[in-house]
Amino acid sequence: MDFLDFFMVASYVFYKRFDQHFRRRSDMQELKDRIVNEGKVLPGNIIKLDGFLNHRIDCDFMGRVADAFAEVFDLSKVDMLLTAEASGIAITAICASKWGIPMIYAKKAKSDNIEGGLYQSEIYSYTYKKTVTQILSKEWLREGQHILILDDFMANGEAIRGLCDIVSQAGAVLEGIGIVVEKGFQGGGDRLRDAGYNYHALAVIEKAEPGHIEFRE
Repeated sequence: MDFLDFFMVASYVFYKRFDQHFRRRSDMQELKDRIVNEGKVLPGNIIKLDGFLNHRIDCDFMGRVADAFAEVFDLSKVDMLLTAEASGIAITAICASKWGIPMIYAKKAKSDNIEGGLYQSEIYSYTYKKTVTQILSKEWLREGQHILILDDFMANGEAIRGLCDIVSQAGAVLEGIGIVVEKGFQGGGDRLRDAGYNYHALAVIEKAEPGHIEFRE
């Protein structure tokens, strides 16, 4: 390879990396803009984003969120996506479809169509103000699988703690944790970072008051 060929290859690689980085930054900025423009801050540190994230779902936008996650996780190492019932299902299903990776979700109550053994983890739900049990059939999560956990929101981190516990019970390998929106002032994400997990949140809200939202840079 002569110098000109080397220069052309190096320039192409730089362009691709810059383009991917710019697109990911643009997607994250779009997410922040939608949080500011469409979000509502309610009493009790509740941030409503149900116009596009977890009640009414903007699937086209969620596809771009999936692309942003794909830039921060090595999906070649992942063979299963895991989330919790119920609001994490939408973004995880969109990611699963785009990436061609199967998904499962932990339920909050045992139903008649779940057979065989169960993984179980008790967590405290700050939304419902009570302890709930996450359950997952042992049929669909097995030892040695490589798991990426996804969820729409991170607050105190109880739901993710329960999912990490289930992954550990199964003897599976946790490859990472991806969160669309983190409420940084509630500490759940920082505890995961401090514990050494491969953790990424696309938008971290540092402060939220009615009419005013600040992001962590």
